[in-house]
Amino acid sequence: MRPLGLLATTAAFALLLGVTVPARALIVFDPTNYVQNVLTAARELQQINNQITSLQNEAQMLINQARNLANLPYSSLQQLQSSIQRTQQLLAQAQRIAYDVQQIDHAFSTSYAPATSSQSSPLLISNAQSRWQNSYAATQDALRVQAGIVGNLDNNRIQTSALVTSSQSASGALQATQAGNQILALQAQQLADLTAAAAAQGRAQSLEAAQRASAQDQGREQLRRFLTPGQGYQSSNVQMFH
Repeated sequence: MRPLGLLATTAAFALLLGVTVPARALIVFDPTNYVQNVLTAARELQQINNQITSLQNEAQMLINQARNLANLPYSSLQQLQSSIQRTQQLLAQAQRIAYDVQQIDHAFSTSYAPATSSQSSPLLISNAQSRWQNSYAATQDALRVQAGIVGNLDNNRIQTSALVTSSQSASGALQATQAGNQILALQAQQLADLTAAAAAQGRAQSLEAAQRASAQDQGREQLRRFLTPGQGYQSSNVQMFH
């Protein structure tokens, strides 16, 4: 039997027997107070649960922030710089008339200058040969630049695949942004290659057009010299035997 029931039974027997029970030996149960205590305990427990949930949310927020601030583990910067440097080296190896304004001005004031009557025939021939060599070298340079750009295509394919994979598996906003920035850098490198190819091809075509224009001008001068009458035969004394 429980202690409360035991005390109640003892008190009842004491009353029946006429025995006086001390007031401190009786336990009075207050239902209202009990209910109030239970509600207070429930509210405190709910507050503790709310605090635990709040701490869990804050911890998850910190984890998400750490993911958003994490750097992308993959970088294509070195490979892109290597591709650009290879193209720049090919452009820097341009032969004869390169991509220099002073060289171009000097060439068009000498070998590409209009033919005049004061120029000797050997000089005209030398200028024509120089122009042909310029066109030949420019064509070779353009082909070399194009070959270098084609060689970069395989590296670009590898970098594109790696960057797309990194973007798809990015764990946070920063990683996704960095992957997108590197993809834009790859596109900029490809545009630089196309610009280099267009410049090399345009240089070759321009020198070829300049050669044809100079050849036509030189042809007119040589035709004029051929059709212009000379001074004719002039007699002179010749000593044949000593």
